[in-house]
Amino acid sequence: MRLCFLVEEHYRHDGMPNEVIRRLTAWGHRVDVVRPGGSLLSMTEAVRAGSHDAWVLKTVSGGPGLTLLEAAAAVGLTTVNDARSIRGVRDKALAAAIGRARGLPLPPTYAAARPELLREIPAAEYPLVVKPADGSSGRAVHLVSSPERLEAMLPVLAGEGLLIAQPYVPNSGTDIKVYAVGGELFATERCSPLHPDPAVRERGVPLSAEVAAIAAQVGAVYGLDLYGVDVLLGPEGPVVVDVNDFPSFRQVPDAAARVARAVLDLARGGGSAFPPAPPARSYALTLPIPAQVRAGAVDGA
Repeated sequence: MRLCFLVEEHYRHDGMPNEVIRRLTAWGHRVDVVRPGGSLLSMTEAVRAGSHDAWVLKTVSGGPGLTLLEAAAAVGLTTVNDARSIRGVRDKALAAAIGRARGLPLPPTYAAARPELLREIPAAEYPLVVKPADGSSGRAVHLVSSPERLEAMLPVLAGEGLLIAQPYVPNSGTDIKVYAVGGELFATERCSPLHPDPAVRERGVPLSAEVAAIAAQVGAVYGLDLYGVDVLLGPEGPVVVDVNDFPSFRQVPDAAARVARAVLDLARGGGSAFPPAPPARSYALTLPIPAQVRAGAVDGA
């Protein structure tokens, strides 16, 4: 197969996706790498119907790669993940609205085009977690304890574009990251970006049926196949605090091989196994609880 990977400068030397690209190449597939953040692109020539079996995106939020992926989708090319689905989670304000409407356990979410507009949030909602709507990798995530603290932070928040604010979910200081790849789910525990602790190292953990069901629901609601879900275990149960398309897949056994195999399967199948869900509140109730997480090696394609 012939594949096109869109890889921005932030991930130029990152193991994910470079290990996946190496694995696909070793299996005899042709992989073209385009760096949309470091190249002049001829948009009329970059996307040609039939030139690749699938386009794969590994970029930062807000980067130019998504525009190119959407251009490929617009002329009928297969994309991994579905280009429309990626847009739905990269805008965290949009993701919160979609997720809450379709039954996912997300916290109430406010959006503000200017940080001073956050003053209108009632004091009873504090403490708040404030972050850019297009943020990624824990960038610019702030725990704001009070309206007075918000006033002091307004200069820091300026220039971040659209912001979202959510009531803080009390937790142990760690969160659960669930990775979905090839129809399987893998869970890791890691330090929350709001409670950095060098002594807490990311490690694989068992995945409860409750969290597994939520993680599977995320894929169906947003129409994603390769994704990660950040879950906090709050006093009222699990809460989804972030969704990422094509994450790092850290701690996933044989991650590069699993992701490579999933990309090939999606390319052969013409794209996402989960088309974006219809806007029905009852949709989440029809989802089955996934089978137990399996581990083991993945054979070459």
